[in-house]
Amino acid sequence: MRQALLIIDVQPSFAPPQWLIDGIQTLIGTLPSVATVERHDESITPFEKQLGWHPAPDDDSLIPADRVFIKHGYAPTAETIDYLKSLNVERVLVCGLQTETCCLAAGFALFDAGMQPTLITDLTVGSSLDRTGELGVRLWKHHFKHTVKSSDL
Repeated sequence: MRQALLIIDVQPSFAPPQWLIDGIQTLIGTLPSVATVERHDESITPFEKQLGWHPAPDDDSLIPADRVFIKHGYAPTAETIDYLKSLNVERVLVCGLQTETCCLAAGFALFDAGMQPTLITDLTVGSSLDRTGELGVRLWKHHFKHTVKSSDL
């Protein structure tokens, strides 16, 4: 099956656990990879105003993906989605941070673009609301159905 890897916001601002970084690193080089990095620009996304918090304005990905796309807000940019579509893959494997927010937003963007989003359930971490990511996995299964474990790849 033709597939690509979409790595969501594995960057210093979000202090990802080392096991997550190590697990994602094992997939690098085995399939096309794309990473998103959330950067703060209050004029684009009002994180500070609405949430009293914001990511760094200059973070970089901790994963050496084939392509890195900067985003402002929860969802991947149109350029990220267009690039993934250009790869002509059957499914996009999603992993990374904020299972129930940023990963889920990526799932909706991929789904709306006609792709098959598939969450790698053991390579994702939830928000501070649910660090286990279980809430996000349940939401993912409800909306998109497709999940895998990294050992299945």
